[in-house]
Amino acid sequence: MSNLVEINFDGIVGPSHNYAGLSLGNIASASHKGDPSFPRAAALQGVEKMRGNLARLGVQGFLLPLPRPNTALAKTLAYDGTEAPALRAAPWSASSMWTANAATVSPAPDTADGKCHLTPANLVTMLHRAQEWPDTKRMLEVVFGNRDHFAIHDIAPITFGDEGAANHMRFCEGHGSAGVEVFVYGRPGGRFPARQHEQASRLVARRHGLDPAKCVFIEQNPAAIEAGAFHNDVVSVANERVLFSHAEAFADQAGAYTAIQTAFPALEVVEVPADAVSLKEAIRTYLFNAQLVTQPDGTMALIVPEECRESASVWAYCERMMAGNGPIKHVVPVDVRQSMANGGGPACLRLRVVCDPATVDQRFLLDEAKADLLEKTIAANYPEQIDPADIGSETLAKTVVAARAALLAALDVRELG
Repeated sequence: MSNLVEINFDGIVGPSHNYAGLSLGNIASASHKGDPSFPRAAALQGVEKMRGNLARLGVQGFLLPLPRPNTALAKTLAYDGTEAPALRAAPWSASSMWTANAATVSPAPDTADGKCHLTPANLVTMLHRAQEWPDTKRMLEVVFGNRDHFAIHDIAPITFGDEGAANHMRFCEGHGSAGVEVFVYGRPGGRFPARQHEQASRLVARRHGLDPAKCVFIEQNPAAIEAGAFHNDVVSVANERVLFSHAEAFADQAGAYTAIQTAFPALEVVEVPADAVSLKEAIRTYLFNAQLVTQPDGTMALIVPEECRESASVWAYCERMMAGNGPIKHVVPVDVRQSMANGGGPACLRLRVVCDPATVDQRFLLDEAKADLLEKTIAANYPEQIDPADIGSETLAKTVVAARAALLAALDVRELG
């Protein structure tokens, strides 16, 4: 499987990007509720991030915005003017931009049938996200339509909340080699919902045909969920043999490390102590909601939001890390402020898929010409600003629908129209 590489598929920010504060437990989203949003700037920031990673890694994919407003959901909600603002805003949500929640992915080297398996997330804990999976699955079936190499499943039963790859890590000696998959779940009953159910994780592992000896199931620290780490990727991120983690990420920190190391003896842990970066500051800056990647020269880089450089404690830690002897040699800040204000950093915006690029629908792989085309199309068609009062208006609906249609036409992906 020498042609296998890790491809980050970023979500292009949708033209209805807005700050309705729909995500309970997502502190950034709640704190910006009611602010004006800037969809054009948000989408262009995302494309610029993809350009950087294309240059850095040599390969980059993308997924497209889902249809918005979702008229079927709006009809189901039977609007008559008395509904809560959150219900009115839900069909307009652009949250599918955070493709870390699109699916859980198990690469071919890990699976019994030698195919890459993808299970779309059901996202049932939040209405604005639960609407996504049918269109997400349809898009995955286009992007990864080669049935000789990919298997795409139905969602987990909605009894078990599943939020996808944001609660999933993989450890390996190299992306093309067999790995150990780690599933992180939450316990219900806290102030904020625990969005990943243990049984959803176990179902996905069985469905994907994973070796039970190469699967680890770990509970997220309830205190981290209470503090706003609504997904595991807000407090830890993995790449190949390295786990970059906050000291308060897991319910049993030492036990989590032991369980992973038992299945994957080469594990190298880079733990950030709470006295260096508090849990609160880690969540505010999204230090761990970062892309930890292996560059062509073999060194690892951490792609973090600009907010990390603006935090004295976080950036001091990053500078010490870069100067040290650990595996992470580079920390690269990127501007994704529009996404950050809605509660999603660099890691939220991407789905990691280990595969042969030749087996993917080539329309969804980025090159410089396609990046230029995306930028041109976004600049010409996306609304510059959306104010809270705009949500629900027919004028905005026409603009949003036309902007997405322009993207589909520019990329010749009309089957998703």
